[in-house]
Amino acid sequence: MFVSVIGGSRCSQREAELAEEVGAELARRGVTLVCGGLTGVMSAACKGAHSAGGMTVGILPGTRREDANPHVDIPIVTTIGEARNVIVVCSGQAVIAIGGE
Repeated sequence: MFVSVIGGSRCSQREAELAEEVGAELARRGVTLVCGGLTGVMSAACKGAHSAGGMTVGILPGTRREDANPHVDIPIVTTIGEARNVIVVCSGQAVIAIGGE
């Protein structure tokens, strides 16, 4: 199963903690986490998934795989900027949003 986690590239400490908890719980349940692959909520969720032995996929906005946060197992470049968010959402069988305005 794939679950997408979405949220800001900048987030509060509480949002980062929550994202990490969500990532870890998804991994414990055998879920592959999909996200935008960068910083903030995305990095925290991936970190949590890794801490619990999970797999992460980062759908990146640009052309460089090395831009992915260090917790992304499978970086996918898109070259489409923020439009990649559609791919992130559509890749999950469910979507969890953390934070945001």
